[in-house]
Amino acid sequence: MERTMNRSLVVIFTAIVLDAVGIGLIFPILPALLRDVTHAEDVAPYIGTMTALYAVMQFIFAPVLGALSDRLGRRPVLLISLGGAAINYVFLASATSLWMLLIGRAIAGLTSANVSVATAYITDISPEDKRARRFGLFNAMFGLGFIIGPVLGGVLGDYWLRLPFIAAASLNAGNLMLAFWMLPESREPSREKIDLSALNPLRPLRWVFSVKSVLPVIFIFFIFSATGEAYGTCWALWGGDAFQWNGLWIGLSLGTFGICQTVAQAFLPAPAVKLLGERAAILTGIAGVCIALTVMAFATQSWMIFAVMPVFALGGIGVPALQSLATRQVDESRQGQFQGVLASAVSLASIVGPLAFSSIYFVVRDEWPGAIWLSVVAVYAASIPLVLGLRLEKPAAVVTA
Repeated sequence: MERTMNRSLVVIFTAIVLDAVGIGLIFPILPALLRDVTHAEDVAPYIGTMTALYAVMQFIFAPVLGALSDRLGRRPVLLISLGGAAINYVFLASATSLWMLLIGRAIAGLTSANVSVATAYITDISPEDKRARRFGLFNAMFGLGFIIGPVLGGVLGDYWLRLPFIAAASLNAGNLMLAFWMLPESREPSREKIDLSALNPLRPLRWVFSVKSVLPVIFIFFIFSATGEAYGTCWALWGGDAFQWNGLWIGLSLGTFGICQTVAQAFLPAPAVKLLGERAAILTGIAGVCIALTVMAFATQSWMIFAVMPVFALGGIGVPALQSLATRQVDESRQGQFQGVLASAVSLASIVGPLAFSSIYFVVRDEWPGAIWLSVVAVYAASIPLVLGLRLEKPAAVVTA
């Protein structure tokens, strides 16, 4: 039994790595690919649209795939998602027009929603005392994939723009075969009808208007998530415009960024919170990111970007501290509902962020590409009063007759 469980975890973790590789793979090559397809010089609006479209599909289909996995079983939904991802990358590799790229990214967003199914699978096969460790490995696998993806995309993209997609298709096809032969079903499919109202991704947000005290922390999560989208949307464009980086250098810079963030999130949050407290740790994270972004805005040489990465990594202590502090904003009876609202806010930020920052970059690109990072600093600054206003103690549980 234990051996089967370990084998299942290997397959699931491999799927998560490949999901993250697929997300990161396209970042270094997307500007050049869009220029090749659209024959436009400034492709920032197209990048924002494609990134937002990917997020919209995730937002809509994550609850759908989760519900289908309850009804049909985890295994068939995962297999369909992996097969769809492989077909999608083949489609992207052969895309010759913008509408084909848009359809491809929409399919990619749909199939990447299998993360929710993979999470459910791990929950099914893990006893409660092992879930925290396995979900930690789950996050580590995603981080690993996001480090590998940009570097691989940059290296292969410099050789041929379409090659990263062919590589991704091959990897997903291999994982599909691995899952088909080695991944057992984790639960008995349910015979209950699917509650269609539960598939509405906006449903959790209704609660916000009845409990206005949680609005500040929701806005902070929204801001943090939206600013995070600026990197995926604008980094490759800015690197090419400011430093004439090719795909390899864009991939290496994103990979370095991923390594620094992963290390910081793995080792710094606990001692930072212990030393500073949660609120001060969040503010320290914001300060580190803002200092790094300001340096990037004014940088004139590539080495400056790599040199400031450790400071950038200080931002990694902010999000875990915020997650911890966020749990104190509501009592225990509402934690599940609250986490659902936060997930919806993060998803909405993944849609709004790319559209907003790509539009800003379109405006500043000709005069000063680095100004995009000052706009991110300005958005971060808006979160500081909200952080200062967060309560440090949990509210008392509501007692009802």
